[in-house]
Amino acid sequence: MASAKHPRKWGALLGLSARFASEPEAGSPLPPVVLALPDGRELRSDDAGTDSALSELLGRPVRLTSEVPEGSRFEEQWPDIEGLAPAEFIEGTTHAYEGSEPVSAIGLGMMAPPGTFFDLAALHVLTRATLEQLTALGGGSDFDVLRYRPNVLIGGTDPGFAEDAWVGRSLGLGDSARAGVSMLTMRCVMTTLAQGDLPEDRGTLRTVARHHRREIPGLGTWACAGVYADVTGEGVVRSGDPVTLA
Repeated sequence: MASAKHPRKWGALLGLSARFASEPEAGSPLPPVVLALPDGRELRSDDAGTDSALSELLGRPVRLTSEVPEGSRFEEQWPDIEGLAPAEFIEGTTHAYEGSEPVSAIGLGMMAPPGTFFDLAALHVLTRATLEQLTALGGGSDFDVLRYRPNVLIGGTDPGFAEDAWVGRSLGLGDSARAGVSMLTMRCVMTTLAQGDLPEDRGTLRTVARHHRREIPGLGTWACAGVYADVTGEGVVRSGDPVTLA
């Protein structure tokens, strides 16, 4: 599966954006997706020439699919940053090198519902407090939320790395949606890459590895910011909704 976690091969993906062609309706098949390319062109996922256009953009053959192929893996490059991830995990999953940096092959969606395309878990939750804390520690690096791509960004918490105390607890999002917080989020090369107006900056990831390494039970010590969560109650979530912690 293509992932910008291997920047040389798939970094051009960060120049794409996508939206549904029409509003999805509960109980109905999902509508096609409209892809916006860096040159301003728009392609629909159900157009005959979309796979060819994406292959040309990425410089290798690719195809869109709505079904996860059995045994799917994605590649992840490990920057030369001390304390980023357990050495035994990197060594045990390495299948190639990009220069001197190892590249792992990792099974898709190990904490997500079967048949989905998440790299690990279904939801990523982050607080503004964590971004502010990293900014204070980061020596001028820009910790824009776009680097971290959370599904939910939460304000109004205590200062510092507020999410650290949420693992094992339940978040109420709006009137009815709920999310069970499962583990801290391990950070990777994606947060360092150029995207939009943000420049490439490995200092962002170096800051996390230097100031916020945390033990994840059974997985070792990682550079972490934010938390992973699972959907435990359906509902509509809107910008500005209240968030509760149980």
